[in-house]
Amino acid sequence: MAGDLKGLEKSWRDRAVESRKKVDEAISALPTHNKSISFSSISKYSGVSRNFLYTDKETREKIENLRRYDVKKEIDQRAKYDKTSNSKDVIIKQKINV
Repeated sequence: MAGDLKGLEKSWRDRAVESRKKVDEAISALPTHNKSISFSSISKYSGVSRNFLYTDKETREKIENLRRYDVKKEIDQRAKYDKTSNSKDVIIKQKINV
């Protein structure tokens, strides 16, 4: 009996390692296809269940960190656009007043 459990545990570990490899491939491939990184998109691309993505601590932290980076990048990009738009408005007002 104990030998059977050892075999199962090894199988679980091997599948987890293989799933992590698939997730890493998906993470590197999604930005090249202009897809956002999310649990759903990684699950669809890699074929790994969302349950694994959420329950595997290492994988979950990696995805959450990448999502935070994407959100910050988008916020910075919008702020830059808002600055240029506001600058344009100020210049137009100055030209009208002169």
